Amino acid sequence: MTAAPSAAPAGYREITDRNGRVYRVGETDRQLLGHSRRLMVWLPWAAMIAISVSEYAYGSAEDTLSKAHGWTSTNTFWLLSIWVVFQAAVAFPAGRLRERDVFSARSAMVTGSVLAAVGILSLSHAPNLFLAFLGFGLIGGSGSGLVYATCINMVGKWYPERRGGKTGFVNGGFAYGSVPLIFVFTYWFDAGDYHAVLDGIGLYVVLLVGVSGLFFKDPPKNWWPSDVDPLALTADGGGKNAAALAKNPPAVRQYGPAEAMRTGMLPLMWVCLVAIAGVSIFGISFQVPYAKHLGFGPLVAASSMGVMSVVNGTGRGVVGWLSDRLGRKQSLTLVLAVEGIAQFGVLWSGSSHDEVLFLFFAFLSGFGGGAFYPLFAALVPDYFGENNTAQNYGIVYSAKLVSGLAGGGLGAMAIAAWGYGGAYVLAGFMGLGSALLTLLLRQPGRPGRARPVRSRVRGGAEPAVGRQTG
Repeated sequence: MTAAPSAAPAGYREITDRNGRVYRVGETDRQLLGHSRRLMVWLPWAAMIAISVSEYAYGSAEDTLSKAHGWTSTNTFWLLSIWVVFQAAVAFPAGRLRERDVFSARSAMVTGSVLAAVGILSLSHAPNLFLAFLGFGLIGGSGSGLVYATCINMVGKWYPERRGGKTGFVNGGFAYGSVPLIFVFTYWFDAGDYHAVLDGIGLYVVLLVGVSGLFFKDPPKNWWPSDVDPLALTADGGGKNAAALAKNPPAVRQYGPAEAMRTGMLPLMWVCLVAIAGVSIFGISFQVPYAKHLGFGPLVAASSMGVMSVVNGTGRGVVGWLSDRLGRKQSLTLVLAVEGIAQFGVLWSGSSHDEVLFLFFAFLSGFGGGAFYPLFAALVPDYFGENNTAQNYGIVYSAKLVSGLAGGGLGAMAIAAWGYGGAYVLAGFMGLGSALLTLLLRQPGRPGRARPVRSRVRGGAEPAVGRQTG
């Protein structure tokens, strides 16, 4: 039996829309990858599940880590904050190297898998707090950041016509992937077995992320799916893809990082993300300690975080899908408002010692506290194009450098100064303020003056006449 011949190299053409933006069309995903582009959703999703333990399950492990190593609660809060800082900091430089073809997506994933595993092992074996900060915070955070940024940008590049739902699905794995380990850390993680548990998790991370990353590959610059008309900016006769494009029209051109900054929209996104990510990280860091402070049992404490993680993850996929139909900006404003309101609800239900309401508002907080991430990840290429999205989104995502400190370490200081009540009120107003700021977002450069649509042939394809819309 002989192997089936591989697909021949595809011809393509470049068409230019009325704003001067170029689209590379004619090549299918199977011609470029050898298989369906769906694999560029499933593999990033699996990798995101693997690295989720470092952020979303950390709150359930910190009591045991404190007892095993002799750390204070402030020490463990700052460990997570440093992890978040480096997880966010690596996104822009890694994206810049990727888009300059210095560092491939595959290399980023394999490198990230090793560094993320080193971070987990540092929690297990670090002989002192300084090495824990170095291993888990700096090295582990950088590795997880490499994986996170590469996965999010990968799916957006392969699905430019419907990136909301796909990005949300992949991003969701970063939250609900931690749920089994939340319960492991709550019930079966103690000073007697923490080495074995953490070593096993480190092995799990390096294998799942590393193997998934071996198959990563970026599409060519300006690539667009061969079966989708990039100029279909109305829903007339175009089905779900055209409807999604009508609600979230493609960027008018490809913006580099400096150009995107000058529009004013990229800095505005950064400010919004600073505020809302700080609220989200605050909830991740303190919801379990707050439940224990209220005297709720371990089941309620673990379940509140489990509920938050599940809804945090599934909410990302649902809202991403919804944003393809309602519009990215409108969905973002709604989500940020929900997250702000949920903080007041968590405080109120906790003060009332109502466990059912506490779990409900944990549900609401989890929904709002994760759904904004894929919306920002999809909004950046919507506004500034796909070619430089790793760098542009890296700038926006660097907001977690600030919010990681505000939500974790500074959140601990706020609780020490004002109690949980004052800290949750502050978080609620920050969430509502970020929702108001999103009302100022506008896609740069639209509408533009109509120009003829041109078509240039590459790779031997027959020329086609481009269609002008509007």
